[in-house]
Amino acid sequence: MELSDLHIFRTVAREGGVTRAAEKLNRVQSNVTTRVRQLEEKLGVDLFLRQGRGLILSPAGKTLLAYADRMLDLAAEARNAVTDRAPRGLLRIGSMESAAAIRLPTALSEFNRRFPDVTVELRTGNTLQLGNALLSGEIDAAFAGEPLPDGPFNTLTAYIEDLVIVTAKTVPLDGPPGSPSRVMLAFEHGCPHRMRLEDWFESRGIMAERIVEMGSWHAILGCAAVGMGVALLPRIVVETIPDRAALQIHDLPPNKNRARTLLAWRKGITSPNVEALVSLYEGGTAPTLKPSARPGLQSRAGEDTTSRL
Repeated sequence: MELSDLHIFRTVAREGGVTRAAEKLNRVQSNVTTRVRQLEEKLGVDLFLRQGRGLILSPAGKTLLAYADRMLDLAAEARNAVTDRAPRGLLRIGSMESAAAIRLPTALSEFNRRFPDVTVELRTGNTLQLGNALLSGEIDAAFAGEPLPDGPFNTLTAYIEDLVIVTAKTVPLDGPPGSPSRVMLAFEHGCPHRMRLEDWFESRGIMAERIVEMGSWHAILGCAAVGMGVALLPRIVVETIPDRAALQIHDLPPNKNRARTLLAWRKGITSPNVEALVSLYEGGTAPTLKPSARPGLQSRAGEDTTSRL
């Protein structure tokens, strides 16, 4: 059965005859009659009971009409979904844990205000996991740190983060072997902050004796505060801990103290929902928690550094 056959059949059923249906469809009566008879022949049943010049639905016709309504309505819904560029439906976003907790709540609140017909689904992961999820189509867009895995991605800068080294006030950075200063507190492999912390240890000619892997920045900050080791995190994350007095913040060199969080999505995919999310960040319009988080902000060597490592 073709949708056009069902459309003609449904119109005849609703109009109660071929004459009115032909006028409604802007077709000649003979064409409508022929199409109905061809459909009956394909199905091997009579769809109408002919009473004089009028037609009433047969039991088989009543059954088919219910299906025709559902099929034609579903086809119209699919056609509208493809051709209507208004954002609606599900938007699957992936994000690094720190960005999801600190940066995105304000931005997603504004997104929901602008695009109320979109349902946002958020999952967290490291940059490697997010890149793979984008490639496999598990998510539509991702907020990921650099370096992003190679792939057919479009990107723009969503946030610029000020990075710092964090220890407890009781932990000196130049401690001897076996001390907490030789312990890395970090996320699992694939996290860009972990890679930067590894580079920082190497630049100081120090070999990390142990790496304690954790799943959240809350845990990393808590362990740093009690003197378990050394962490590298965005400054805005450190500022969220209530007991900052227990922490010592060490600024990184000017060429190492900035990191971009990218908004990434697949090239060639022009989903209205993804376009709506991108529009929130284009031109520096995304709502933020502090001025330093404006998209497109350029870092300047020597800015906001007081003690160098």
